[in-house]
Amino acid sequence: MQPYQVILLVVIVAAIAAVVATLRTRRRDIKKVAYMMDALEDGELNFRFRDKNKFNRTLNRIRTIFEKQRQAHEQDSWTKLIRVLTHEIMNTVSPIASLSDAMAKSVDENGHSELDIKAGLETISDSSKNLIGFVQTYRQLSGVAKPIRKALELKDLMDKVIALNGEPLTSCGAECTYRPEDPDLMIYADEGQISQILINLIKNALQAGAKHIVISARMGKDDEVIVRVSNDGEPIPASAQEQIFIPFFTTKTEGSGIGLSLARQIMRNHNGSIELAGSDKLQTVFELRFR
Repeated sequence: MQPYQVILLVVIVAAIAAVVATLRTRRRDIKKVAYMMDALEDGELNFRFRDKNKFNRTLNRIRTIFEKQRQAHEQDSWTKLIRVLTHEIMNTVSPIASLSDAMAKSVDENGHSELDIKAGLETISDSSKNLIGFVQTYRQLSGVAKPIRKALELKDLMDKVIALNGEPLTSCGAECTYRPEDPDLMIYADEGQISQILINLIKNALQAGAKHIVISARMGKDDEVIVRVSNDGEPIPASAQEQIFIPFFTTKTEGSGIGLSLARQIMRNHNGSIELAGSDKLQTVFELRFR
């Protein structure tokens, strides 16, 4: 074999080895990215790649960025939650303290008072019951049962939900229709819990003065089912749109303010999500994603 042939052979072998090594590295890197994406989707950030090469360090930097964003978001959520809790508790406790103090000061040495003690005690009792109800509501929010999932045909589920809301819809002069892109769509979910979400969304729409409520469904990317609930009622104020999923936050004069919070927790337990897709003068749209 001529020398130039030997050199050529060595070059070819070296090139093939380099290509094979590159392909192996590329496959490993693709697996790392896939693992990281799965972890990020599941909210798990307790992973870290060895800082032995630039690619791993880049992935670790991305993870750190997501971790900082999540911590900032959680801190903001806790701040808002504490503010709402403080507001609700103070609204109930302050009148109790004030009235109790006034009643105590009004009683003379003989046990007589110019104030109506019975009425005052009844007011204190009512306020205390309201506070107990508030705490029970919080316990309900923190104790969502684990979903019992089964295959559900969306059309059958929607027919049941719309039928359950027949009387409220009629009394409000409103209508609710289901318009799927595919009539055979199915989800794997807890029927009772998902019905609860849909019923609450319809109820909220009616309270906002909606006359037309449309539920649509389609198949999205990665085999996820997307359900959209839209209505033509009064829009959610822009200042409130980022807070509607915070426990006990409500824009209504009546209501516990946990309906949407429960909905989000239920959807998370289903590995899905619920978001406000938009709210303006034309329509308000909530989007549920089932994966």
